[in-house]
Amino acid sequence: MSKGNIIFKLTGSIACYKACSVISKLIQDGYEVKTVCTPAALEFIGLSTLEGLTKKPVYFDVFERKNALEHIDLNKWADITIVCPATANIINKFAAGIGDDCVSTLFLSSDLKKPYLIFPAMNEKMFLHPSTQNSIKVLKSWGIKVMDTATGRQACGDIGPGRMLEPEEILKLIKKEI
Repeated sequence: MSKGNIIFKLTGSIACYKACSVISKLIQDGYEVKTVCTPAALEFIGLSTLEGLTKKPVYFDVFERKNALEHIDLNKWADITIVCPATANIINKFAAGIGDDCVSTLFLSSDLKKPYLIFPAMNEKMFLHPSTQNSIKVLKSWGIKVMDTATGRQACGDIGPGRMLEPEEILKLIKKEI
């Protein structure tokens, strides 16, 4: 018996490797997880890795023949949606109502009465940019939980806010919501 159904969305960030650890732990703990990726996320983590962890297909093409209405059905199935890692690009797309890939299209058909958690991961300048900060405020005003970031060394070598939280912290935050 599943503890809950989770849509786990990944976007294009080096932090995808941390997200895989979170997905693995959720499955080990008895949650049902289905993954959805942007094309950029698949540059950082492969389909085989996600399919191996979840034992389910990865959704990445909203126009794939057999999945024409999956963006509606997935949201009905889910108890909670996680975006981890969430880039500045996806945060700004969500706030602007842009649905041009599987992850953003699913967002537009989400039931925002269900928990929706976003875990940002980006360079400090992208995180602190006024457009990203404004988009975070907009999303929070809609009831979406945009989690804090860590401050520390980033993949580019900069040190500052925007670093994604560690998997253990992410797991605790998810489990509080489901």
